[in-house]
Amino acid sequence: MKFLNKVIPCLATLTLGVNVHAQDNPQGDVYQPLGSEPGELPDGSFYIPSTIDTVLWGSLPNRNAEPVLSVPSGAIVIFDSVSHEGILEDQGRNPVEFFSRHGVAPNEVLDDARTIAASALDHDFDADGPHVVTGPVAIEGAQPGDVLKIEVLALLPRAPYGVISNRHGKGALPGEFPENSGPTSGASVQQPELYNNVSVFTEIEEVDGEHYSILHNQNGEEIRFLIAPFMGIMGVAPDTGGTVNSIPPAAYGGNLDINELGVGSTLYLPIQVPGAFFYTGDPHYAQGDGEVALTALEAPLRATLRLTLLPASDPGIPGGSPFTQPFGETAEYWIPIGLDPDLNEAMKQAVREGIEFLSLTLGVDRAVAYAYLSAASDFEISQVVDRTKGVHGLIRKADFSETTQHIEDN
Repeated sequence: MKFLNKVIPCLATLTLGVNVHAQDNPQGDVYQPLGSEPGELPDGSFYIPSTIDTVLWGSLPNRNAEPVLSVPSGAIVIFDSVSHEGILEDQGRNPVEFFSRHGVAPNEVLDDARTIAASALDHDFDADGPHVVTGPVAIEGAQPGDVLKIEVLALLPRAPYGVISNRHGKGALPGEFPENSGPTSGASVQQPELYNNVSVFTEIEEVDGEHYSILHNQNGEEIRFLIAPFMGIMGVAPDTGGTVNSIPPAAYGGNLDINELGVGSTLYLPIQVPGAFFYTGDPHYAQGDGEVALTALEAPLRATLRLTLLPASDPGIPGGSPFTQPFGETAEYWIPIGLDPDLNEAMKQAVREGIEFLSLTLGVDRAVAYAYLSAASDFEISQVVDRTKGVHGLIRKADFSETTQHIEDN
């Protein structure tokens, strides 16, 4: 694959000024796992591989989960995440065979993806979520009512390719796409082609110092778009003993699919169970708002995250306590989040969260906050394909420079 040697040396630069010692270990042309066991690294950070003992496939940790590791507040944790694309049943649950059809050599397929696909891990393609979820990690001292602050320090693409999929009965246009006759009798992991789902293989290539995903039109001409990696799933355990499907996001986070949450971003989540039980997965190289086909550009990432516990009374909690909804932040924006099966209700919730934040944190009169959001903020559809719809607002920090300076001075 001609693009492999061009892209890998540069991909490790997708960091936030963090000296992540574990980035520079390409084996062949991919970043294989750093190790096989969770644990502390020599520099005091922690590492979580994706193994049959550290992942759930299709579900999320609940309050009864056994943490794979416990870390103190403020710990830096490196997760080697695995993409579900290339290992699912409608792709044959054999990533070496699946990717070989697109020119990928066996040594260019991740070892952890191969192990998970070949394992006896139970996964029901029709009932479970598709995602490989790594964790959970317990945060020492975390209690319900506290808040977990997740800072995204670095995201290293582990392979120079990915997959975008559309499956029958899913996506923004179910019944219209894929444009074929649909699943036929006998569809199974042994006969994946009978599902008639569509998976589009996507190369990654460096062009003039930028990294692009490459698609092609019917004439073979290239369609290029920049990669912008982020983790689709970041969450804490919900307070339930039941099985939690990995597809719909909720107050505990999970499959939020907010493309703003890349390197340099922060996500705040309300803790529901002792220890918080943080997990991550669903790595993306790129996603448009909406994620309309069903998946983003799905591909594996090495995610370096800082996990900090904010007690319920901490002044750094956006909007103060009680804190009940996920909230995002970047250098440029505050990001209120709305989640609901009804897209209209998700929009209303995002607006309400924006008003609450501006009112309680920045001292803006509620009527003025509502007016400001209407005149100056964008509300984007995070995704519409995960049962629960997502809407997030973008509130520009620069518009409140005088207000925030006053708060800091006092």
